Amino acid sequence: MQQSQPKLQFWQIWNVSFGFLGVQFGFALQNANVSRILSDLGADLHSLSLFWLVAPIMGLIIQPIVGSASDRTWNRFGRRRPFILVGAIAAALGMLLMPNAPLFVTVMAPMVFGAVMLALMDASFNVCFQPFRSLVSDMVPASQRNIGYGVQSFLINIGAVIGSLLPFVLTNVVGLDNTASLGEVAPSVVWAFYLGATVLLGSVMWTVLRTKEYAPGDYARYKGLETESITEAKSQKQGVLALLLAMPSTMKQLAVVQFFSWFALYIMWVYTMPAIAQHIWGIEKQWFDPDYIALVGDVPANITAAKGAAGDWVGILFAAYSVFAAIFSIFLARLADVFGRKAVYASSLVFGGVGYISFLILQDFEQVHVNLLITEITVPQGAVNLIFPMMGVGIAWAAILALPYAMLAGALPASKTGVYMGIFNFTVAVPQIIAGVSAGWIVSSLFANDAIKIILVAGISMLCGAIAVAFVKEEPSVISSPKKEA
Repeated sequence: MQQSQPKLQFWQIWNVSFGFLGVQFGFALQNANVSRILSDLGADLHSLSLFWLVAPIMGLIIQPIVGSASDRTWNRFGRRRPFILVGAIAAALGMLLMPNAPLFVTVMAPMVFGAVMLALMDASFNVCFQPFRSLVSDMVPASQRNIGYGVQSFLINIGAVIGSLLPFVLTNVVGLDNTASLGEVAPSVVWAFYLGATVLLGSVMWTVLRTKEYAPGDYARYKGLETESITEAKSQKQGVLALLLAMPSTMKQLAVVQFFSWFALYIMWVYTMPAIAQHIWGIEKQWFDPDYIALVGDVPANITAAKGAAGDWVGILFAAYSVFAAIFSIFLARLADVFGRKAVYASSLVFGGVGYISFLILQDFEQVHVNLLITEITVPQGAVNLIFPMMGVGIAWAAILALPYAMLAGALPASKTGVYMGIFNFTVAVPQIIAGVSAGWIVSSLFANDAIKIILVAGISMLCGAIAVAFVKEEPSVISSPKKEA
């Protein structure tokens, strides 16, 4: 007979997801600063999107493998926790090494070394991400699934806020330099990555030490499985193709929504820095062309300073959307319970799409003095204006982090949750790969390196995702009904 899975206290749910705060801290540092680092190391606008392909490719390869492995792992260290810890250690190593790329010039070109460390970080983040998603599904009963993924979304965004703001704080509060010569990395970014690695390891250790996963027998009873099926799963592997063919229809329908959502997010992460540097700070497009810079011989000090200021403001903007996402996450579970997941999901994506599109009309070069509580700075009015569309982006981001997984979890067989969560990452990775291959060509060939126009494309894509939500049909949980005794 299936026993009801015990409900978790709030702080138990918190502990299950707390490590995600540190993982997202590191991921946010990467998102806000990798384009800046690679540009400083010599990448042009066309090649930026190609470098960023490393992230989705790592996810495409690693998450299904890790998901399948964690489904079949039952030992004294747990089921998901060993993978989370190993991934965190490797990610921290990459974070320590990447900003030091210029020191390894005798081994390989700094830009190549930076790309290798980006690959290491992304591979490691993906080793963490997938088991964390599955850990929530394992530990949180179906009746608490909305709040479980809502708490995870909240912690993700708290980590993203701190990670995004850190280089700005280190520059404007601590006093570290935020500028870098070509081939170097700004000191504020270097130290931000050091601190990020520390927070990443500390928060993951909290989850690993404070969460006790269910034993196979208990898990089988709570999920309505035969104990033998758990034992067999440890020794059996099922091909990805077979699993793809057997995937629930909900998963296929969510894949369409995910395509448009993540296509837009990839564009934002790659091109926000050059977009606002050109559109808000007024930096001419040729200063993002390494060939032009090589021809003139040097970058003027005012251009270098403006790039540094724009790069710092990207951190502010990314922190802003993460703040709004964290706030929205507090209400997300309740809204989903009252209005339904689909309605909240679609509405959230509409807010995000409108936010991106509004970038185009908020240009204002007038210099204004801004009090950020921790410091005071002078920036173009247009930079301040961009805080408002970040509200919409944050609402969309909170929904993207929580609702697809909450909708999917109830449709998955409990014995294959890990591998299916890993396969579901295809819907995250594939649109980013397509964006990575196409966005650079779009920016250079269609938009003549006018980066703000690719943000408009992101907005249209997000609105298409909102429309696609209407075609998602949620399935009843495959574990929601207890077995009857014979």
